[in-house]
Amino acid sequence: MSTIILSVGKLKEKPYREMADEYLKRLSRFGKYEEIELPDLPEGGGSAALEEQVKTKEGEAILSRIKPGDHVIALTIPGKQTDSPALAKHLQELRANGAGRIVFVIGGSLGLGKNVLERADEEMSMSKMTFPHQLARVMLLEQLYRSEMILSGGRYHK
Repeated sequence: MSTIILSVGKLKEKPYREMADEYLKRLSRFGKYEEIELPDLPEGGGSAALEEQVKTKEGEAILSRIKPGDHVIALTIPGKQTDSPALAKHLQELRANGAGRIVFVIGGSLGLGKNVLERADEEMSMSKMTFPHQLARVMLLEQLYRSEMILSGGRYHK
């Protein structure tokens, strides 16, 4: 079983990249964790129609990386909020029920297109607040590490 963090945009700033790499290194002892970064497109200049086109095109790139058996969790602001122990339990249940890869999807600055949301098996929210996508990715990696530590009985989670 592998877990993918599929995101639009690159971690360009060194502190975010270093934090993400540290959590990926820590996660490697629990299984295969992988980041896939897709290019973000220009936002469309404020036109709603152009912004929808951008989200659709980014969505097509996202969908091209998703396999039929994948369990897709889209990160969205209105998605379901959970605490760390519940996330750990949910991941454990997905694995026990034979889910293929677990794919967490983080959209670009405009969010996720309808095409991705329709494919998603569920939506998850990290908070009702909006975070920079780079920070959201690091926060997700930290929560995945925390989940693995909870499941393994480690002392990280307090």
